[in-house]
Amino acid sequence: MAHFAELDENNFVKQVIVINNNELLDEQGNESEAKGVAFCQTLFGGNWVQTSYNAHFRKHFATAGSFYNSELDIFSTAKDYPSWILDEETYTWIPPISKPDSGLWVWNEETVSWQEYEGE
Repeated sequence: MAHFAELDENNFVKQVIVINNNELLDEQGNESEAKGVAFCQTLFGGNWVQTSYNAHFRKHFATAGSFYNSELDIFSTAKDYPSWILDEETYTWIPPISKPDSGLWVWNEETVSWQEYEGE
C-alpha cells in the first residue's frame, strides 16, 4: 500500500490516505509517484505528495498538521507549540528551553517554560 499526503496552500498536511500500489504502476510495471499523485488528484483534487510509513524517504511519515518542506523534499513533525523551534538535523520541533533532567515536567506556553507537574 502507498501513502499520500494532501497539502494545503501553505504545505501543511491536511490528510493522509492509502492507495493500492497498483495505482502507481507505469507502462513498464514500475512504481511512479507521479501516477499516484495523478490518481489522488483525479479522485479528490488538491496537491498530493507521497509519504513513507517507515520514513524510508522524506525524513518523517506525514500526519495531519505536519509540514512539507518542498525545498528539502521532507516532512517535519507537527509543531507542538508556537514557541518551539525546528531542529534542522532531525526536523522535529523542540522547546526553546531544554527540559530538566529529573522529575515530571509539562510545557507552559504562556510562560514559555517548563513547569513541574503537580498532578490533578
